[in-house]
Amino acid sequence: MASVKLEGVTKRYEDVTAVNEMSLEIEDGEFVTFVGPSGCGKSTTMETIAGLTLPTEGTIEIGERDVTNLPPKDRGISMVFQNIALFPHMDVYDNVSFGLRLRQYDQEEIDRRVEEAADIVQLEGMMDRMPKEMSGGQRQRVAIARAIVRNPGAFLMDEPLANLDAELRVHMRTQLQRLHRELDTTIIYVTHDQAQAMTMSDRIAVIDSGVLQQVAPPLKCYNEPANLFVAGFIGSPAMNFLEGEVVDGGFESEYANIDFDPKAHGVTPRQDLTVGIRPENVFLEEDSRKAASPTKPFDAVVDVIEPMGKEVNAYLLFDRDVEASAEGRGEGQLLINLTPDTDIEEDDDVRIVMDRQNVHLFDRTSGDAISHSLET
Repeated sequence: MASVKLEGVTKRYEDVTAVNEMSLEIEDGEFVTFVGPSGCGKSTTMETIAGLTLPTEGTIEIGERDVTNLPPKDRGISMVFQNIALFPHMDVYDNVSFGLRLRQYDQEEIDRRVEEAADIVQLEGMMDRMPKEMSGGQRQRVAIARAIVRNPGAFLMDEPLANLDAELRVHMRTQLQRLHRELDTTIIYVTHDQAQAMTMSDRIAVIDSGVLQQVAPPLKCYNEPANLFVAGFIGSPAMNFLEGEVVDGGFESEYANIDFDPKAHGVTPRQDLTVGIRPENVFLEEDSRKAASPTKPFDAVVDVIEPMGKEVNAYLLFDRDVEASAEGRGEGQLLINLTPDTDIEEDDDVRIVMDRQNVHLFDRTSGDAISHSLET
């Protein structure tokens, strides 16, 4: 195992800053996932740790050893990428053992390590198969076994499940969790898939435009997002937002007013605020008992209903004059989760309440979180 430390890591490509002053400490045996939208800098950060690209500024330590300028082979890490890149003319055994043979390990040690790795990723009985004879999930397990045999201080995994179908991705998520538990080694994982980040990680590092936004356990990022970006990115479906300002009695916007004590939350009248509320914390008025601390009811109109099986997503408009955006999440719109047996139809007039206990306040100017509950 090895800890990984980034101190002020910046990577520039001419006039583009891909990673901006990234500082992060990853502990021995920790599973940390870099997550963010495409082009946010998560893969570039991974590449600087791996040594595939050198940072413009800053330092990188692996196992308390400065590796900033070392080549990948000398960093004590193993990598698994989205492109599995197995040798098509080699069977599983030769693919897994290739790196060990290249380093001239003796045959007994090679056999021992390959057998252990195959057992961990459940490749027993497949050693003589060719890659073309295997499924996508099996080939991915071969790539992981090839990384395991090196006994690295840290695994770096860049979108390793992206090319798999949805069902197989869920299966491989479970396999990676078991792998981490059995190896008890440091894993740094890159994905834009929130489900992977939320289910597998000890902590997630949310990145936007090359800047680290929040590093915390998954549920903390979900329940206590550091800013508007994290609040909008983490969670599927995403958090609802209302823009308005502070008044003497709380929050006021074009579509909804929410009562609370501004002084208790450190905000002042006329301060620009964004209120956030997750779809599962909005209820029809007749279900207001489900809210720990319901707000006063608001009028709304049902725009679109999406049956999802175990739940129903209902897109609402605060006013019939609101022009619905293509994604259904613009100003004056709200998404709520309902149970499948809810008697509701498109174009219905409804009344809704929010759970004050789960209302988030954000400073609209800076985007920073102010409060994650209106209950003091």
